[in-house]
Amino acid sequence: MAHPGDDYREATTKMEEMGVDPEYIIGWQAGYLGHPEREEQRITDAWQAGYEDGKARNTANFDKWVKSEA
Repeated sequence: MAHPGDDYREATTKMEEMGVDPEYIIGWQAGYLGHPEREEQRITDAWQAGYEDGKARNTANFDKWVKSEA
């Protein structure tokens, strides 16, 4: 039987291994856990996208937020 936190942990591990933007990861985690949104001046595009995906339990957009090596 799956543990309730397994999806959260698996998604977080996957994002970290893929090199997803940390702001997206933090936003995704906040949305998944139902935390309130950040103050407006602290919201970034990556955080907002992660927050919306996390609220929807969406894991399909991780690759869009992989940070490229400069």
